[in-house]
Amino acid sequence: MSSRSSSDDVGSETESVFYRDRPEWSDVTPIPQNDGPNPVVQIAYSDRFKDVFDYFRAVLKSGEKSARVLTLTEEALDLNPANYTVWYYRREVLKGLKTDLKDELRYCKEMIEEHPKNYQVWQHRRVLVEETKDTENELSFIEDILEKDQKNYHAWQHRQWVLQTFNLWKGEIEYVDRLLQEDIRNNSAWNQRFFVVTHSEGWTGPVADRETSVALKLIKKVSRNESAWNYLRGVLENCDDVSIKSSLADRVKGFCEELLAAGNDSPCLLGFMVELLQEELETNKSGKEEAIERVGTLCGQLANDCDTIRKRYWNHIANSTRKQYAQS
Repeated sequence: MSSRSSSDDVGSETESVFYRDRPEWSDVTPIPQNDGPNPVVQIAYSDRFKDVFDYFRAVLKSGEKSARVLTLTEEALDLNPANYTVWYYRREVLKGLKTDLKDELRYCKEMIEEHPKNYQVWQHRRVLVEETKDTENELSFIEDILEKDQKNYHAWQHRQWVLQTFNLWKGEIEYVDRLLQEDIRNNSAWNQRFFVVTHSEGWTGPVADRETSVALKLIKKVSRNESAWNYLRGVLENCDDVSIKSSLADRVKGFCEELLAAGNDSPCLLGFMVELLQEELETNKSGKEEAIERVGTLCGQLANDCDTIRKRYWNHIANSTRKQYAQS
């Protein structure tokens, strides 16, 4: 029986009665919160809050693990769902009662739906999934949460933990593809794609080639999407095949040149081109002056026209590039 169900069965009449007035709790002496003799800013807790937590402190001290304590923790979490100690002790009570944790998973699901950005409830769910090894509906549950807020950090963190812990990579790239089709600027989806490739396939030559194609295709659709450019940067940096890495860099440079020739003035494009030219300056001995001049031109365009808010930064890049490579 889930704790939430047991609490609901009690009914509103019982819930409105303070613990200090419940005969079945007469054997417990409540412990008030001790804020010291001279509290500077004392919090004005409600009478119900003080009643519930006074009794919680009492059972915590006595170490009681019973069905009534499980219900008490639920009431405490209704009042403060971010209380770490209550969640911890609830798990201890569940363990002591040998409760069916699948029922607890259902309770936890309801709590996450009510408090989707509460770290403690997500941590509770991780412990439950780890104990039960029940992942049958976990990814679909997280997907439901992310539909309401695609930037929910806790949901993404939990999803990544589930994928990595239980090796559930199959179908995850397809899931990311769907998210990017819905919103090409979904930075969380781009981040998830990078995470999945890194931990499932690795950045081999063929994988890097495939992911470069994906990034270029989507950049062509929306050239001012910084997330896609950052992803492309990560692909080039992490490719572990030196020969393919070099050819990919040439391919990307050619792609950038085409966009520039067509008059595209995306700050992402110009900034990326500056990086490619700086990398060339690191490896090529010939044509340095031309590359330095090109960096200066691009930085000038960024500073004065396309990314004026970072004017000082781009001027610094142009000057430092000339100083670093002009004499070498």
